[in-house]
Amino acid sequence: MTMVTVDGLTKRFARPRGWLETLRAPFDSPQVVAVDAVSFSVTAGEVFGLLGQNGAGKTTLFKMLTTLLLPDAGRATVAGHDVRTAGGAVRRLVAPVIANERSLYWRLPARENLRLFAALQGLGGAAAAAEVERVLAITGIADTGAKMVSLFSSGMRQRLLIARALLGRPRVLLLDEPTRSLDPISARDFRRFLRETVVAGEGCTVLLATHDADEVWDLCDRVGVLERGRLLAVEATARLRHRSGGDRHRLWLRPADAAAAAAIGALRLEARGATVEPGWEAYECVIPGGAEGAAQALARLSGAGIAVARFERTDPSLADLIERTLRADAGGHDA
Repeated sequence: MTMVTVDGLTKRFARPRGWLETLRAPFDSPQVVAVDAVSFSVTAGEVFGLLGQNGAGKTTLFKMLTTLLLPDAGRATVAGHDVRTAGGAVRRLVAPVIANERSLYWRLPARENLRLFAALQGLGGAAAAAEVERVLAITGIADTGAKMVSLFSSGMRQRLLIARALLGRPRVLLLDEPTRSLDPISARDFRRFLRETVVAGEGCTVLLATHDADEVWDLCDRVGVLERGRLLAVEATARLRHRSGGDRHRLWLRPADAAAAAAIGALRLEARGATVEPGWEAYECVIPGGAEGAAQALARLSGAGIAVARFERTDPSLADLIERTLRADAGGHDA
């Protein structure tokens, strides 16, 4: 079942102008296209990532899906409800999760925060109390319900934001950079919580906006790459990862002599300049053939008398994804 459909969605904003430019051309109205004819669909129960740099149009797209902004062109539906003509139904189905300081009342306990937001959704009395306890239990913070939000860690606040979003049993969650304030371990745990509890347990469909490629690899089933308002590609995460340099490796080496340096050149290693410690040099390379190809490359380095301090596979960065997707698009690749 298709849960979210976006078809040719477009949003323009007036470009800010200085007073001198306004005086010279008072009737001109230059515009910036924030979202440019974007189309994709999301299946029920899927985690769909929108990957792009700041200013790519991710947040504007989310605002249209929550009816905070209306599109200038195109169409978007949630479970068949049009964001233009059925805004009330869409808002009952969609819950945004925005990780900032204004999303919660820090001087209230967690439970009181949730009771307040339940009341704003029209829930009251025993129904509201039961719903609050339900979402506290789901997110694993029931034992901290009486604790002031100001005393929560970043990870606990993220769980409380998810609890707030789950009030009223929405079918779609929109997550805008949910792990940007978390340390690596907390971010990993939060992504596991989203996948196991929110998606598998609650059956929610998740749209995730991020500029962190690692978040996409860990969490998303499919990903759309946004650049300056345009959707460059929509692909299964594994396919995009492979197409964008999934066989890339990082090595730290100690060349012994000129012959060793020649061997490095034959493997087409790209010097990176960074060093782990004096005498070790960092390189990056693309080694085809998966694990077997990597083993052959290591054997070749060892045979040339090159000491290997570290050898690891690396995922493509956001810059890699955008560059390679643009290159494929220019070459007529079907994205």
